[in-house]
Amino acid sequence: MNTLNRWSVLNFNSGLQSKNRVVVPPMASSTATVEGFVTDATLSHYRRLALSGAGIVFVEYTYVHPTGRGEEQQLGIYHDGQIVGLTALAMALKKSGALAGIQLVHNGAKAETALTGQTLLGASAVAVPVKDRSMETPREISALEIPSYQQWHVDAVRRAAQAGFQLVEFHAAHGYGLNQWLSSITNRRSDQYGGAIENRARMLLEIFARVRTEFPNMLFGFRLPGEDNYPGGLSSDEMIWVARQLQDAGIDFLDVSSGIGGWRRPAHREGEGYLVPEATRIQAAVRVPVIGVGGIKTGQYIDGALGEGLFSLAAVGRGILENPQSFYQEVLKQNLL
Repeated sequence: MNTLNRWSVLNFNSGLQSKNRVVVPPMASSTATVEGFVTDATLSHYRRLALSGAGIVFVEYTYVHPTGRGEEQQLGIYHDGQIVGLTALAMALKKSGALAGIQLVHNGAKAETALTGQTLLGASAVAVPVKDRSMETPREISALEIPSYQQWHVDAVRRAAQAGFQLVEFHAAHGYGLNQWLSSITNRRSDQYGGAIENRARMLLEIFARVRTEFPNMLFGFRLPGEDNYPGGLSSDEMIWVARQLQDAGIDFLDVSSGIGGWRRPAHREGEGYLVPEATRIQAAVRVPVIGVGGIKTGQYIDGALGEGLFSLAAVGRGILENPQSFYQEVLKQNLL
């Protein structure tokens, strides 16, 4: 079996190259200070993950503004003072030979007032439905506040660029802030940002248009839901439309996961790649690389999926988190020989 063409390098349009097709996806480490600054524990954690040999390593969901904070020790990128620690983090990843990526998020109505100290902000005054608990009802972001909301994301990209990260992924899945703008479940607005999917996607597209222009050398992607996986939520057809709009606007990659229903395995899905069908539908509809996710851990599964063209890159989360060196020796190295 000739696995070289399946597992080897992926070239982005910018000229950057991922040394293989394995990605360490964003996974919360809860190692930051309570103000969201990088700690020695954060650096140690990512140095360990980089031992996996993955071509791209993403830093966990990092909040762009204090109003969007969802965990006590969540990493932040809302203050210029955080750039020093983030620079050390990006350098550690690049030193391993991986491309250094970071995921940006505003948790929106999935933040917590106990952490933000103020009323939560959402696309509409609708609590995010979560299967195992009740969420707070946010205040709808007013039209006058939208420029500031967008600027928080742009400023966060600037800090990521200054820190030396090569890829930025906006988190628009798992029911977080940008997913709340996309989904008709949580977006009940009557202005130009609500209603049809063309309007509900406007926030994402406007933010992306700005950063694509202001940071031409950065690789950008969105973590998108393949669908909401929740009654009355985003459909597969809507998300294919969004993916094509982002492609036409110059996106570099897409990372396809779940939506308002959350990141956990759907009850009817078994085995590896439980969210890959959604990624495959979008990969078939776009030309840009798509990252497939969902319990992927074995070389056999990755090789078969790459061979069938189900996705362009495989995200291996828990399999690498449990033992990065073992994954390199037993999976990645064997398939690159």
